[in-house]
Order: sequence, then structure tokens, then C-alpha cells
Amino acid sequence: MAKAFASAGDTAEKAVSFTEIGEGLYAFTAEGDPNSGVIVGDDSVMVVEAQATPRLARKVIECVRSVTDKPITHLALTHYHAVRVLGASAYGAREILMSDAARGMVAERGEEDWKSEFERFPRLFKGFEEIPGLTWPTATFTGRMSVFLGGRRVELLQLGRAHTAGDIVIHVPDQNVAFTGDIVEDRSACYCGDGYFADWPRTLEAIRALAPDAIAPGRGGALTGSRAVGQAIDSTSDFIASTYRPVARVAHAGGTLRDAMEACRAECDPKFGDFAIYEHCLPFNVARAFDEARGIHHPRIWTAERDAQMWGALQG
Repeated sequence: MAKAFASAGDTAEKAVSFTEIGEGLYAFTAEGDPNSGVIVGDDSVMVVEAQATPRLARKVIECVRSVTDKPITHLALTHYHAVRVLGASAYGAREILMSDAARGMVAERGEEDWKSEFERFPRLFKGFEEIPGLTWPTATFTGRMSVFLGGRRVELLQLGRAHTAGDIVIHVPDQNVAFTGDIVEDRSACYCGDGYFADWPRTLEAIRALAPDAIAPGRGGALTGSRAVGQAIDSTSDFIASTYRPVARVAHAGGTLRDAMEACRAECDPKFGDFAIYEHCLPFNVARAFDEARGIHHPRIWTAERDAQMWGALQG
């Protein structure tokens, strides 16, 4: 390749924040790195998103222990990506929860995704030697699932395809707080390499219909208050539309992937160029949008080899 992916040069450790966004509800954030969520129930704890490695998971556990000594019994994973799930073994949770569709994606492309993301994000995979293997759920569902942490009810909701085919949202009704995974981002680029551009806006509107008082997005800061929540949903929707529209125009006109990249940059750079992981996500987003515009409905599997081929085509 002519040069490495933008994320390969991102070597600086990020400062962690642990923010209460509702009673007993916390957002673990790290300057645009993948977020996690913590839900403290009457007798136990659910963590949302495992992180990429046990090393990073222990940072989440340290924050949990700063607010409660209750056992971590449940781990909810919003989708299958390696940076979200491979730290699962550190928690010792008795239940690991995913949608049926997400489990299918682990089986279909989990190994390839692990190898691909390992090459893309070397900093996040420090300590990878501790990862025991792919993360498999102990229970799955389609549509909706309720989990009780003592008397506290947690709703796992499959609202539609967006970032992947298996996305879920975790909603805590007693505080009206949602953990959205990468369906919603805050001043961070959306990674669309496994995404569904046509479906994503409808899924965002389904989250808006919950009217949450606070959300922990997939990346970026915790969001409290209806105004901040609405702005993040609007910004994410604009990012998806602004990425797909120019790429589809080029694809329908018979242009090349490199032409599509230039058109996407012309529209997105002025609005989103300073967002976290923007440069990293851009080539994958353009490649997926180009495929969808040409009628490839189900995202193709990313491998380290395909990453290199795509990047070579964009570099000319």
C-alpha cells in the first residue's frame, strides 16, 4: 500500500471519562475510542460493550468498582465487531447477550473481522495475546428481550439495521436512558463498512421515537438532555446521507471508486473532517456506499487482504 490507514498512526493513549447519565447508569468514554456502558441493578451489573481486549476491559471494570461492588453478571454486545467484543473474557459474566443476527455475523465473518481490525487498530489491540478466541453469546434474541437486574428492567431492542445487520439498542426505562452502540455517534465518524445506508436513517428515527433523556453513543461524549440527544441523532443522519449521496451519484454515472472518494470528500470534509476517526473510516465508507449504490445489498466481508486491495485502488 502507498501509505497506512489513518488509524495505524494513532498511537497515543486516550483519556478515560466515566460519566453518570442516570441513576446507576454510566458512560465509559475515551476521546473517540469505543465506548462502554454500565447499568447497576439492585443486585448485579450489566456492562454494555466488552472493549477490544481484556486489557481494555479491565479499565471498564476499574470504573465499575469505583461505584459498586456488585457482581458483573451480564454483558450486552450491540454488534459483532472485534473492537467491541473480544475483551469479554475479563468480565466473568454468566450471560453474554447479542441479537440472533449478530451471532450469525460472528459465525459468518468474525475471524476475518478480527484479523482485519487487528491490522487497522494496532493501539486498541495491545495485549491481544490474552484474547482466548471469538466471543460467542450465551443467549440471543430477535426483536426484544427483557433482562432484570433485581427489580431493574433492562430492554434490549432490535430497532433495525444500521451500522451492521445485527445492531441492538439497550434501553433502561426507569431512567429513560439508551446505549445505542455505533448507530449513533457524537462528533465521531460513523464506520459504514458493514452498514446499510438505506436502513440507517429509519433506525435512527426509531431511537428518536424512544425520546431518551440521555444516551451513551458508540463513540464520543455522553449526551444528556433532549437537545443534545436530538443533535447527535441529526448529525449522525446527516453523516450517513452526506456519505451515500455523492458516492451513489458517481456509481450510477459509471465512475470509479476513486472518483467516488473525491466526490465524498468534497461533501463531507467541510462538515466532518475534524470528527474522530474520520480519515480512518472514509475509505471503508466510500467502498460500502459504492457497493450499495450498485445493488450489493449485503455488505461483503472485510479481510486484511480486501482492505489492502481497496486502499490500493483508492491510492491509484
